[in-house]
Amino acid sequence: MNPIEQKSTALGIELGSTRIKAVLAAPDGAVLASGAHDWENRYEGGYWTYHLDEVWDGIRDAYRDLAQDYQKQYGEPLTTVGALGVSAMMHGYLPFDREGNQLAAFRTWRNTTTQAAAEALTQRFHFNIPQRWSIAHLYQAILNGEDHVGNLAFLTTLAGYVHWQLTGQKVLGIGDASGVFPIDSDTRDYDAAMMASFDQLLEEAKLPFRLKDILPRVLCAGEDAGTLTEAGAKLLDPTGTLQPGAPVCPPEGDAGTGMAATNTVAVRTGNVSAGTSIFAMVVLEKPLNNVYPEIDLVTTPDGAPVAMVHCNNCTSDLNAWVGLFEQVAALCGAPRKASELFPLLFNASLEGAPDCDGVVPVNYYSGEGVTHFDDGRPLLLRSAQSSFSLPNLMRAHIYSAMATLKIGLDILHEEQVAVDRLLAHGGLFKTPGVAQRYLAAAAQAPVTVMETAGEGGPYGMALLAGYRLAVLQGCTLNLADYLQQKIFAGTPGSTLAPEQADVAGFTAFLERYKAALQAERAAVEHF
Repeated sequence: MNPIEQKSTALGIELGSTRIKAVLAAPDGAVLASGAHDWENRYEGGYWTYHLDEVWDGIRDAYRDLAQDYQKQYGEPLTTVGALGVSAMMHGYLPFDREGNQLAAFRTWRNTTTQAAAEALTQRFHFNIPQRWSIAHLYQAILNGEDHVGNLAFLTTLAGYVHWQLTGQKVLGIGDASGVFPIDSDTRDYDAAMMASFDQLLEEAKLPFRLKDILPRVLCAGEDAGTLTEAGAKLLDPTGTLQPGAPVCPPEGDAGTGMAATNTVAVRTGNVSAGTSIFAMVVLEKPLNNVYPEIDLVTTPDGAPVAMVHCNNCTSDLNAWVGLFEQVAALCGAPRKASELFPLLFNASLEGAPDCDGVVPVNYYSGEGVTHFDDGRPLLLRSAQSSFSLPNLMRAHIYSAMATLKIGLDILHEEQVAVDRLLAHGGLFKTPGVAQRYLAAAAQAPVTVMETAGEGGPYGMALLAGYRLAVLQGCTLNLADYLQQKIFAGTPGSTLAPEQADVAGFTAFLERYKAALQAERAAVEHF
């Protein structure tokens, strides 16, 4: 690959819960290079948070890893890209004053400290406002009488913050914005009536701003979100090898990149993203009949309405157990990395009983909105008669990772929401045919995993950056048609239909899981 062809590439960077990853893609979506950096949230001052210096350390490390991968493969330094974009965990609270100073610690989506605000806004708007949404965090800070609120000049998400630093632009992609404040899919902007209603609350609190003054401007996929500045290029690559000037697409949330990565931005398509958290996104034909606290209404990266079932807890407990087995292997003189153990243990789970024979983990590390928990305690329950085998334990942990999601999906089933295809991506699906098979049983629908499933959100972000580049080059396709015709036409993938024994087994497991939530409530209260 020669230097001129670098201007046809698209770079996607995503800040996930446990990993920051960068992916460089070709115009046809082929992955050219990648890099990653592991990180972890911390619990400080009553909040789950990340420090902003860790954000930049991680981004630089992931980009450096990608640049080295690129040079190793193609024999030249990566000096430019055709377009780039940044995505991150949605929601949360990142407030700044007029000088750009951070006013409070970053409060991530994982916090469940905004119940009073979320309930009050849901009632006021007649629209579900989950606890993790940015507007709930803002209103809770107002209710708490926090001093910093009076100095607030800009409120954004993690992706919006990074994009601001790279480009100087205070904008958000519409999908990420839909986790900040409700979106009107007709106007492709924040809902004007709800904004006016919230402004009344700001007046009552005697605050010197209105919501439109402090929120990022909303953009749809393909629109102009600025270019990489000289300062931004140095933030990504302090060596100075990467040159400024590349167009940058609107910053998105991990939900939107998941939809792009799985080609599920069209009506009647859905996807499941599974990592530290797990969520399902279904693009709607029509609004839901009722307001559900378990269902978020967000949008695709081009503004179409989406029903989202978001669960805070997915793989954290599973990962902890695999880490334990890693220690056991080392103790036995046969050390194996966790990355080697995952496929072995996942495949072993296939030998477990379809209902896990009464072994029931509850995987709650933190609160869980779908089941109305403000905090969590990881549990493992079983009866004395249960077969406590490794296959049953592993199968139960994978079931547990998607059990709460199933509770939310049942609501959409009752609303008669139609889904023509369900695609899965994220780390849970890296071992072929295991979690995919169990999700098919849980959703009672065929589930497809494409070869790019392990790339997940950063790959989706690279595709959105590629779409921005295509629009600049004259492409007139909408996002759904662009992905279908230019990226995913003929893309290899595997589809598994639900097996009846698995459906019956998961159903039985879920009933025990729901019963185990009573023990979980007791553990949260007393332990």
